[in-house]
Amino acid sequence: MALSAALLSVAGELTRRIHEGVVARGFDGLRPVHGFAFARLAPSGATVTQLAAHLGVTKQAASQLVDEIVRKGYAERRPHPDDARARLVVLTATGRACTRAADEAAAEAVAPWAELLGERQLRVLRDGLLRIAPGGPVRPVW
Repeated sequence: MALSAALLSVAGELTRRIHEGVVARGFDGLRPVHGFAFARLAPSGATVTQLAAHLGVTKQAASQLVDEIVRKGYAERRPHPDDARARLVVLTATGRACTRAADEAAAEAVAPWAELLGERQLRVLRDGLLRIAPGGPVRPVW
């Protein structure tokens, strides 16, 4: 298997395992793309425009995604503290709990890698990937 195919395979499997872990922890009605959105919203919220840029989608697509996660209780819209024309989308307590569940699921998903590769080789892999990973947001593959 080519390196590129192996990396894509691992990324897809990791995304699937995290999503399954989130669902197993009781967070229903979500798709993996929601996790990428939650990652942008988690620190302090974002506008729809900022979320669209983070996800690499149109403002309309981001707005539809926000409508969905608001309807499901994972986020809410608030007045923007610095721009009266904008709305800030922030995670609710349920949304924050979901991000913690995703973090737990991610840790569980990569734990077997240390057993398979060994701690030292896993650190080398992580360090190498960090050197070649592009800066900026982690986005879903559309």
